[in-house]
Amino acid sequence: MTRKGGALSSRPALVTGGAGFIGANLVDHLASQGTEVVIYDNLSRASVEQNLAWLKERHGERITFVRGDVRDAQLLAKTAAGVGRVFHFAAQVAVTTSLDAPLEDFEVNARGTLNRLEALRSLPSPPPLVYTSTNKVYGALPEVALLEEEARWSPADVELAAHGVSERRPLDFHSPYGCSKGTADSYVLDYARSFGLPAVVFRMSCIYGPRQFGSEDQGWVAHFFRRALAGQPITIYGDGKQVRDLLFIGDLVAALSLAHDRIDELAGHAFNIGGGADHTLSLHELLDRIEHLLGRRPEVTFEGWRTGDQRYYVSDTRAFQTATGWRPRVTLDEGLARLAGWLAKLAGAPAFESALFGAEAMRF
Repeated sequence: MTRKGGALSSRPALVTGGAGFIGANLVDHLASQGTEVVIYDNLSRASVEQNLAWLKERHGERITFVRGDVRDAQLLAKTAAGVGRVFHFAAQVAVTTSLDAPLEDFEVNARGTLNRLEALRSLPSPPPLVYTSTNKVYGALPEVALLEEEARWSPADVELAAHGVSERRPLDFHSPYGCSKGTADSYVLDYARSFGLPAVVFRMSCIYGPRQFGSEDQGWVAHFFRRALAGQPITIYGDGKQVRDLLFIGDLVAALSLAHDRIDELAGHAFNIGGGADHTLSLHELLDRIEHLLGRRPEVTFEGWRTGDQRYYVSDTRAFQTATGWRPRVTLDEGLARLAGWLAKLAGAPAFESALFGAEAMRF
């Protein structure tokens, strides 16, 4: 049993953080299907105004924008009335920022999410909620035995190497960011259990793709490409052998849509979402890909490890795959080329991008 096609699905969708990277791509998908979308965003992140302008230009009156902060409980409650589904992406997204301002980090990530949950709980028929958490809820994973290879770290455990980290791993919040996102994650799951809220959690790994304005603190794949395209050096924290699984934004949007469609089956569960063991890169290996695409290797400097950094994290996505049939479709080669092409166009280098990436890569 699903809610697809029901009365709630015919109502507008509400996306908090809808002008951000993930939000903008989901909003574009929903509006392209004819869904009216309410974007709730405080536009605090650099460059997201460009995403909002792009969405308004593409979809016109299907987009309603509310400039608001998740710490404003009254405005959150007001915007929740009459919507058919909610995607909660608004967050403070950087570990480094959480270390500098832990109180603000808590207020946005933990209190802001609780405000969203209370706004939905107050409704006679709460709409489904999909919340995006993070792999940081599992901590730095210091107990995982690793083997050092030339360009990456690999798990000594055969099962972990084959499939990645599953939802069975105990939570171990590390850094204020890990604590605030982990708190929100736990509240979402408990509101599903205690109050029957139709809610599901995605514990996400590295998401990348067009509409991502990456920075040193968040969105590292796009950040590396932006620096390389500008001819600027890249700073690597740690040894550069740390490994992540990468998921292209279109594949995440598909997973988000499935989570809503299957909410009656999935409510109350958390799922690790990423590219999985077949879509992994170390930082050194990403530099190799950049050199291949751009024809030159970026200059690199090294600094010490940062708090809570994981030498190895790869998502075991089998639980969500089993529940929905979802799996990543976009290969690393295709996804990285499409991101690089979009960023090259953004930087104003049309001849450069067409020569290197071709028409297929420019298909965003």
